[in-house]
Amino acid sequence: MKNSTFKNSLTAIVFLLAIAVFSQNKSKNTLTLDSFYSKIQSQKSPQIIDARGPDEFALNHIIGAVNFNLESKDYAKQVAKLDKTKPVFIYSIGAGRSVQLQNELLKNGFAEAYSLEGGIANWIGGGKPYFANSKSKLTLAEYNKIISDNKTVLVDIGSVYCGACKKVKPILESIKAQYGSNLKIVEIDLEDNTQVIADLKTIRVFPTLILYQNGKIILKKEGFENLKNEVDVALASKIN
Repeated sequence: MKNSTFKNSLTAIVFLLAIAVFSQNKSKNTLTLDSFYSKIQSQKSPQIIDARGPDEFALNHIIGAVNFNLESKDYAKQVAKLDKTKPVFIYSIGAGRSVQLQNELLKNGFAEAYSLEGGIANWIGGGKPYFANSKSKLTLAEYNKIISDNKTVLVDIGSVYCGACKKVKPILESIKAQYGSNLKIVEIDLEDNTQVIADLKTIRVFPTLILYQNGKIILKKEGFENLKNEVDVALASKIN
């Protein structure tokens, strides 16, 4: 019995230590937007990697970034161009591919490698400088007019390359079926409306849902979990 208790206690301690190490690494190498931007600004020639696909990169990216990830055919060639003694700054659509690449570089002798929390959504949504190959279809003035012209508006902000964003679509259909003309739904993708997302200066991750009532935000949600219920609660007794 004592052996069993000891083993259980030891397992629990090892588990807690593993969590502590993971949290420390995450906080150290996955940076907030301000920290990521500040470190980039401190470098004369920052090494910035866009770890998304080439199609995504072509549409928009951080100025000065190069594009490759672990699955790129020229991965080894691209890595060989980097200076292992200097920091490397990596981002993707969220933090998946960037964290994978970050860990791989650190494992292979790079002194510093950082990924951006929230990825390109956080960078552009935070108003940082970026390149885009086309103008937004929707201006901020037009966005604001939609909000002011409609009593209740649900805005879905995301990207066609975002897996979680795709899971929002059927939920929106359910919401639309329930509320009908009493609720206007507006879908804004990074690929078509980069500048609007930048001008809003409030987007940190994809997807982000913003619910307006009489021009005021009554719900702002990051992610899709429990979305339908949260919209229902926010609109309870407010839509006739």
